[in-house]
Amino acid sequence: MTAPTLWAIVGATGTGKSDLSLDLAEALAAAGPGAEVVNADAMQLYRGMDIGTAKLPLAERRGVPHHLFDVLDVTEDAAVATYQAQARAVILDILGRGRHAILVGGSGLYVSSVLFDFRFPPRDEARRAQLEAELEQLGAGVLYARLQQQDPATASRVDPHNGRRVVRALEILALGEATHGATLPQEPVVWRPASVLGLRMERPELIERLDRRVERMWADGMLAETARLRDAGLELGTTAPRAIGYAQALAQLAGTMTEAEAIAETQALTRRYARRQVSWFKRYAPGPGIDVRWFDAGIDAGQRIVPDALADSAR
Repeated sequence: MTAPTLWAIVGATGTGKSDLSLDLAEALAAAGPGAEVVNADAMQLYRGMDIGTAKLPLAERRGVPHHLFDVLDVTEDAAVATYQAQARAVILDILGRGRHAILVGGSGLYVSSVLFDFRFPPRDEARRAQLEAELEQLGAGVLYARLQQQDPATASRVDPHNGRRVVRALEILALGEATHGATLPQEPVVWRPASVLGLRMERPELIERLDRRVERMWADGMLAETARLRDAGLELGTTAPRAIGYAQALAQLAGTMTEAEAIAETQALTRRYARRQVSWFKRYAPGPGIDVRWFDAGIDAGQRIVPDALADSAR
């Protein structure tokens, strides 16, 4: 197989997407022009957020070029509309050089914004700032209740605990626009042909894996990493300080949570996030321009999956 291809590796956090991306990249390099990885994890865009996002260290990337990692300061806002343009430009550059592009990540909206022809509504910075201030003062629950009243259909698709998503939906409504919500379009249009590899795992096994990973995060220095990021302005940002794990580590540093409480809450939120990821990605289905295949995650996943994936794509 020599034609450059857009690949995507998706699935819940903790299923081994990064390792599979490297196995696939090495196999593609052995068979032809080589491959490069493009990040689709919103929190891995941030410099210094390494332990809490399970970001693959540079020394473990097996020489495979990686893009859109460590491109934002923790004081900056991660916006999917901005990411979409950047990711597509990187992918077109990779494909234009005759290499394969492998999109990897578990942020469902970010992945879908690249694979499908999403159109994002306009922004109003003044209205956004007003809503952010209300969020800080009143909490996400009050704003979510307002969203339920104004647009029940969108509210049903938005996580009521995700204040940033609630604010964005209210901002769009205030501009008189139809919300893009938090779901795929009813009949998604593919941006360009892509081969999607999905990783799945039985929930009990995934929960065990995620709980142990959170414990390792703290053992590996999550609190010290968060303290360094706090010194770099983490609490001044609107996106990064709300990331799962970092918000709890900040609370521990502030003395409002014990370490055990911070770990337990991070585990609970990670499990809930994984459940939402599974619900998002399971809607991916084969269609014109997109080839979707699902595989069991686990030990030696790359050895099991990559040969089948390459064989299917070559047909």
